[in-house]
Amino acid sequence: MFTGIVTDVGRVRAVRETNRDLRLEIETKLDLSTVEIGASISHDGCCLTVVEKADGWFAVEVSGETLSLTTLSDWKEGRPVNLERAARVGDELGGHIVSGHVDGIGEVVSIESEGGSHRVKVRVPRPLHRFIAPKGSITVEGVSLTVNEVEDDVFGVNLIPHTWDVTTLGTLEVGSRVNLEIDMLARYLARWRETA
Repeated sequence: MFTGIVTDVGRVRAVRETNRDLRLEIETKLDLSTVEIGASISHDGCCLTVVEKADGWFAVEVSGETLSLTTLSDWKEGRPVNLERAARVGDELGGHIVSGHVDGIGEVVSIESEGGSHRVKVRVPRPLHRFIAPKGSITVEGVSLTVNEVEDDVFGVNLIPHTWDVTTLGTLEVGSRVNLEIDMLARYLARWRETA
């Protein structure tokens, strides 16, 4: 589990096809002495398992299923990546409860400056849009955000200067594809309603 609070922006160091899965090596400033092999780390909102580590980098393997449902199939060497280590019991929950399971890929449809902040609107694949509500939570590229408004299949969020500067969201452009995870509570409420 994660909270959607990015703790480092890493960089893709290598992308390699293997006889098993796609292997990604990620450069990071995280203290890897406290990261065990088998640990979970969120990569732009996608939970991946550390399979190797060395000084200043670690490796993960990505399955075909994950590649088909996330933006990771687009990743190239040098790409910045939002990283978050898994939450521990007793940690501050600064964002919201995030599973690291990407629900779909959205598309940025507009970015507007508002004072020092940026208003970003994202189109969501259907039927995912029905899980998104104004003032609810959503994870975009692994970042916990509050939904400002929803109009059909487009939602808007406001990015304060800090979030814009310390995550990869400051590199977004119109047309950017982004990993989305809807709020877990919304998912279960919708399922309960469908089956009740």
